[in-house]
Amino acid sequence: MERRTRWQLPALFLAMLAIVVLPLSFLYWVVNTETESARRLEHSRQIESAIHALNYAIRDLESATFALAAGIDTPLVRSRLEDSTALLDQQFEELAALTVDDPGQQRRIGELRAVLEQRRLLTGGVVHSRSPEELMEVAQEAVTRFPVRGVTREIIDAERRVLGERSEEAERLRRRSAQLTLATMFLQLALLGGLGWLLQRQLAQRLQIQRELQQASLRASAVMQTVREPIVLLDEEQAIVMHNAAFAELYTGDPRAELEGRPLREVGDGQWDDPVILQRLNDVLYRDRELWDHELRQRTSDESERVMLVNARLMPLPDRDDPVVLVTVSDVTAQKGIEHQVRHLNRQLEGKIDQVSEVNRELEAFSYSVSHDLRAPLRHIAGFADKLERRLGDGADEKTRHYLGVIGSSATRMAELIDDLLVYSRLGRSALRLQAVDMQSLVAETRAMLDANLANDSPGRRVEWRIGPLPILVGDENMLRQVWLNLLGNAVKYTDTRNPAVIEVSHEREDDGSHRFTVKDNGAGFDMQYAGKLFGVFQRMHKASEYQGTGIGLASVRRVVTRHGGQVGAEAAPGAGATFHFTIPASLDNPPSEPTQ
Repeated sequence: MERRTRWQLPALFLAMLAIVVLPLSFLYWVVNTETESARRLEHSRQIESAIHALNYAIRDLESATFALAAGIDTPLVRSRLEDSTALLDQQFEELAALTVDDPGQQRRIGELRAVLEQRRLLTGGVVHSRSPEELMEVAQEAVTRFPVRGVTREIIDAERRVLGERSEEAERLRRRSAQLTLATMFLQLALLGGLGWLLQRQLAQRLQIQRELQQASLRASAVMQTVREPIVLLDEEQAIVMHNAAFAELYTGDPRAELEGRPLREVGDGQWDDPVILQRLNDVLYRDRELWDHELRQRTSDESERVMLVNARLMPLPDRDDPVVLVTVSDVTAQKGIEHQVRHLNRQLEGKIDQVSEVNRELEAFSYSVSHDLRAPLRHIAGFADKLERRLGDGADEKTRHYLGVIGSSATRMAELIDDLLVYSRLGRSALRLQAVDMQSLVAETRAMLDANLANDSPGRRVEWRIGPLPILVGDENMLRQVWLNLLGNAVKYTDTRNPAVIEVSHEREDDGSHRFTVKDNGAGFDMQYAGKLFGVFQRMHKASEYQGTGIGLASVRRVVTRHGGQVGAEAAPGAGATFHFTIPASLDNPPSEPTQ
């Protein structure tokens, strides 16, 4: 649009110049051409008149001469002879001057002058002759030897040819002038039409721009009035130039209130009459600074005290040369209340954290006590029960042996529970030692250990392992080894009724890039309605008489996976096997931060 406007204005000027200059130039050329043509025609007519006057003078001279020769010697004849002779010389001079630009006519006029001189010499003696015969002889000789009519006819014919040519040229110029005048008129009309079209288009564009500017102004005003955040524009005197409805409603209670022209300090019953905020606004005006999140407590039109955040910056306006300040006001009273509650809750949380820390210390003390103080009594119970059984020997009855067996097995189970609890506690308290872990190697080591145990405990069992390719990722190697030991050990334990037992281990990548590991078996399975208790401590899906265990293995798996930032789950059906899966985030490049316990 700007580029089009730049060339349209010079085009309009050039069109106006062409409309004025071109017709004037053409009119000047036409007038000059017609004047020159008329002058040349008039010149030809003057030459022709001079030739006719010359012929008249020649005839007058000859008649006077022959009258004198005939004996008519009167003063009138003498006067005519002298006047004709003088006039003849004058006519020759005038004709020579008129034909100075025509060499052909100059030549003919020279011949005519020579002929007349010869005839004048020949007829000069007639004046003194009285014989008629001699007069006739001289007259005949003058006519035959020195004819004048032929030369004058040539001069007249030549000049008439020139006159005809000039007349034709003048007619041709007239017709051309008429054509050019008509063309010039059409050109003027075209230029005027183009000029009118350009003016109309320029006017239409200007009106369109004005409409667009008006619409843009209306849109900006509508947006400003719709925004629920109070907005106000201030001039150099901190008087209100413009504001939105939210500002008026906040400080006057009436969204339609007109505040333009009023000083800011008077708005809202003096709520802005604060030296600090006024000075900050002056700094924005005169030092080109910006005001960011200045906190101000004000009492608004609803008589409630609110906390406001004031922001201000310079903003140019297209219709003003002086700077204005755009001030936005944000009500953060609710946020301040929330921050106060958050600080209060944080203080409460700090107290809870202290309590939890104290509980953790007590748990550590309990773990130490379990590890050292309870192990010795359990060893004593198991040892003395064994010694009592040996001491009684064959004298003990079946009930006594049963009691002693229950005491020994209970002590052993208690020791296993204590060991598993210590492992579970250590998995939660020890720090993660992140390093590159080859999951393929961990699974292979666990499988080798389980195969060795099966060879000793159940030589007839056969397990078919289907282990897919597994990745290398970042994690705690010892903790992840405990995960595989628990999951694969459970898969071997709960497939003791299957021969062969099929255990599948696979890996895939999730959409978010995390690693998903799956352990699937064809064992006993479990009822999914109890899946919520599956990963709890001491939670079992089967009777202790069916499958041995303490119920802490899957809880340990969940703790390790959770500390690595992943999740664990399971799907199963009674008698149809079980599928356990866990995810580890893709943290080879960005190791996971240890979650807060």
